[in-house]
Amino acid sequence: MRLLLLLLPFAGLLLVPLYNALTPKLWGIPYFYWYQLAWVPVTSLLLWIVDRATRSANAAEDMR
Repeated sequence: MRLLLLLLPFAGLLLVPLYNALTPKLWGIPYFYWYQLAWVPVTSLLLWIVDRATRSANAAEDMR
């Protein structure tokens, strides 16, 4: 179940019509660009969460 979190960035960036726009601008940067760049830290956070959850689950299995 936790691995499904990794599909969020894939789906968020695959659906181009969601972010194919120039507005709203953030500090003069069109939406199309800052939306994609916003996924970089979000993806890193999701990878960290999945890694932690996977390591915890594997450690619990190893103790059995």
